[in-house]
Amino acid sequence: MLRILFVCTGNTCRSPLAEGLLRMRVHQEGIAAEVRSAGVSAVTGGSISRNSASLLEEAGFKEPISSLAIQGSEVKWADLILTMTVGHKRSVIQRYPEAIEKIFTLKEYVEDNLQILQATEEREQLVTELQLKQALTQPITAEERSRMFKLEQMIPDYDISDPFGGSIEVYRQTAEEISVSLDKLVRKIRKLL
Repeated sequence: MLRILFVCTGNTCRSPLAEGLLRMRVHQEGIAAEVRSAGVSAVTGGSISRNSASLLEEAGFKEPISSLAIQGSEVKWADLILTMTVGHKRSVIQRYPEAIEKIFTLKEYVEDNLQILQATEEREQLVTELQLKQALTQPITAEERSRMFKLEQMIPDYDISDPFGGSIEVYRQTAEEISVSLDKLVRKIRKLL
C-alpha cells in the first residue's frame, strides 16, 4: 500500500483539500493508498478552514479532517511526501533530511514535460557545482550565471496558490489547481503499481 502525506503551512486549507480529494480518487479507482496531511506550522487537532470543508463536502467527501503538526512519525510513515510549495518542501527537508528522497512539491512530482524535467535535472547539477565552487572560493563564471538564469526561466512555478482568508471562489480556484495535479498523480501512481 502506498502512503502519501500532503504538507502545507497550517494544514487547514490546501493539504486537507488534497488529502480529501485524493482519498476519494484512490477509493474510486481501487488504488491501494493511504492518504494523510499535515502542516509545518500547524496545531494538532484544529479545524480545517470552513471553505475547504465546504468544498470537500460539495465533492462528496464525508470523513472529518483535523489539522496535524508534522512529526517524525508521519514522515517515517509516508512513502511519498508532497508539499504545496517549494518553501514547504525546504522546511520539511531541513527538519527531516533523512527523508529527502521522498519529498517533492505536488506539481514537481507530477511534472510530465520532458524539457522541463531535463532543465530541472540540469539546474540541480549546476546548483551543486556552483555551491562546491563557492565553498572552495572559486569564481562563478558569467556563462554559469547565464545558464542558471536560462534554466530558471524554463522551470515553472511549482507553488499551489494559498487561499487562506479568501472567498469560497478563491478556495475553488485552489481546489481546481490541486485537482489538475491530482489527476496526474493518479495516472503516475497507476503506472508505478
